[in-house]
Amino acid sequence: MSNYIGINPGEIFNSLQNRFFYGLRLSTDGALFLNKVDQLNKDDQVTINLPGDTSENYAGFEEGQDFFEGRDIYGEIIYQNLKYEQYRWDNRNIYYYVNDMGELVARVNKVFNYDNTVSSDG
Repeated sequence: MSNYIGINPGEIFNSLQNRFFYGLRLSTDGALFLNKVDQLNKDDQVTINLPGDTSENYAGFEEGQDFFEGRDIYGEIIYQNLKYEQYRWDNRNIYYYVNDMGELVARVNKVFNYDNTVSSDG
């Protein structure tokens, strides 16, 4: 016997075509940042547009739609308030990390534990 009226949590989980949001951006000093959001984690959240002039916002954000055009052909940022220059949705749980050779690596559904003891100074 079910304790739910309408859609139960299992049906919601199975209906998510794109459970994970991955947002990628570069800082002004060239550092690469990746944000991962799980829609089933109530504590995860994502900010798409930063505070500022609304004419510089990206208005085309839509759940499930990928975006890879945050810079023009000259490398200039197109939407000044858009936090992520590229983002994508996926139903797979992907763990990105940089290996010892400086390569960006993706692990699908296999946890990668980051070493927090390594200095960011090199």
